[in-house]
Amino acid sequence: MNIKSMILKLKKNNMKELIEYIVKNIVNNPEDIKIEVSKETSPDQREYDVYTIETNPEDIALVIGKNGQTIKSIRTIAKIKAIKENNYVDVRIQS
Repeated sequence: MNIKSMILKLKKNNMKELIEYIVKNIVNNPEDIKIEVSKETSPDQREYDVYTIETNPEDIALVIGKNGQTIKSIRTIAKIKAIKENNYVDVRIQS
């Protein structure tokens, strides 16, 4: 299954599953992946979800990618899905 079909398959509010799917297919130790979800409030008082990726330390470079390209792409996919659902999200990496 490719990423496009995975995005289409996911139902509304399955952002965590989407991020987890992408990250687990990038890293060498997928069993160590954890995605924590929390809520934050923006300066304009809108509440949004924050997805924090925790991974094995030896896989962190794979999640970030060269010049941050991989994590930027993950964030872009997450934000596109959130916009379609009229939401806002932030994706972070636990360091």
